Amino acid sequence: MTARWLSILIPAFNVEPYVEECVESVLRQAQESIEVIVLDDASRDGTWQRMLALEQRWQPYVRILRHASNQGVSAARNTLLGAAEGDYVWFLDADDKLCPGALTDLRAIVQHNAPDLILCDFSVWRERMRLKHLLRGEGHRATFLGSANRLVHDPAALLAGLLQAGQLHMWSKVTKRSLWPEDLRFPVGQVFEDVLISTLLALRARSFYYCPKPWVMYRQRSGSILASMNLPKALDQSRALVPLRAELEHWPYWGDARVRLALAHQCGRNLTGAMRYLHKHKTEIPPQVSARALAERFRQDFRAASPWSARELARAYLRHGWWLRWIKFCRWYGWQP
Repeated sequence: MTARWLSILIPAFNVEPYVEECVESVLRQAQESIEVIVLDDASRDGTWQRMLALEQRWQPYVRILRHASNQGVSAARNTLLGAAEGDYVWFLDADDKLCPGALTDLRAIVQHNAPDLILCDFSVWRERMRLKHLLRGEGHRATFLGSANRLVHDPAALLAGLLQAGQLHMWSKVTKRSLWPEDLRFPVGQVFEDVLISTLLALRARSFYYCPKPWVMYRQRSGSILASMNLPKALDQSRALVPLRAELEHWPYWGDARVRLALAHQCGRNLTGAMRYLHKHKTEIPPQVSARALAERFRQDFRAASPWSARELARAYLRHGWWLRWIKFCRWYGWQP
C-alpha cells in the first residue's frame, strides 16, 4: 500500500442538507491512508460553508475544492480526478452515503486481489421505505450479472455483465487510478455520462472483482436525472452508447456473442427510456420540433449504437424466452407519435 490507497471523490452542488452525512459515512469507517476530496460546483445554498466545517473537523483526511462557476457534474468529476492521489478512486454522490463495512470489504479485496475494477451492489434509500419498495428489491440492487466474490480476467464477461444488469453508474464502481488515461474523462455538458464512461473503463480493465453486497445507499429524491427528465436528457440517453459502438469495433471483444447481446439489449433500454419520455411529454415538445422526427432520431441512435438490428434483437429476446422484454421493445421501437 502507498500513502494513499484510496481517493473518494465527491462532487457537490446544492446539497447542504446531505453532504455532511455523506462525508461522515466514509470517515466513520476509515481514516488512515485514504483521502476524501469534495468539490463545490458553485452551489447557491450553504454547501460551501458545510464543506469548510467538514474540512476543519476532519483534517487531514478531507480536502475541499471549488469551481468559480457551475460547470456540471462531469466537469466536477474531471477536476476531482485530476486532484486524486490514491491508488484507487471511487466517485460518490454527495446526497448518498456508504453502508457500514463497505471500506473494510473494499480494502480486503484490494489487498488480496488488486483488481483493476471492483463492482458493488447498492440499496435505494428513501425517507419512508414502504413494503412496496422492499418487494421491488430496493433493499438490494445488483449491478452485475456474472461471477461474484472472485478475481476474474475476462473483459468481455465484465462488459456483458455490466450491460445486462443495466446499472451503469460510476458510484458502484471502484477503479485503479491508472485505468484512467489522460484522454478518458467525463463528457462535459452531458447527462447519462456514466453509461459511456463505465463501459469504456470495463474495456480497459484486465481484471475485475464483483462483491454482491450493497456498499452504497442511493438516495431517491426528486432532483435525480430520471425523476426530472426533459428533452435534452432524453436525447443524451438515446445516444449515450453510440461512441461505445465505435470504440468496440476496434477491440477483439466486438465479436463476442455475450457482448453483442448485452450491448444490443442496453441500446434497446436507452431507446425505450427516450421513447417513454416522448410519449408522456409529446404535448410539451416545442412547436418547432416534430415529435415524429424525434422518435425517428431515437430509432437512428439505436441503429448507430447497437450491433444488432431491431429485428435481430427481437428474435434474440424470443430465443431466450424473454417475452416481456420482447413486448416492451417491439412496442416502443414501433411507436409513432
